[in-house]
Amino acid sequence: MATATVTTTFTPLHDRILVRRVEEGETVRGGIIIPDSAKEKPQEGEVISVGKGKSNDEGKVFPLDVKAGDRVLFGKYSGTEIKIDGEEFLIMREEEVLGILKK
Repeated sequence: MATATVTTTFTPLHDRILVRRVEEGETVRGGIIIPDSAKEKPQEGEVISVGKGKSNDEGKVFPLDVKAGDRVLFGKYSGTEIKIDGEEFLIMREEEVLGILKK
């Protein structure tokens, strides 16, 4: 019997974006390994998908400055954590993004 994998496609609405946190390497300070429960979650992520943009009172839509594939910095308590197909993501408004990282 063959098993099919289901992949969910998620498109945020309006000025919201879907972000995957970028995990940093394991932190070692003074030879002590910090357990996962004590580590802070990274405040850097990769934009997976974006909404169409923010609309004003007249209905005109303004596109977002961030796009899929951008690496962004966001505040410590930004966004709402969700799970899609077992993977953790954040949904946040574009205004919660502090900046775009360029390499």
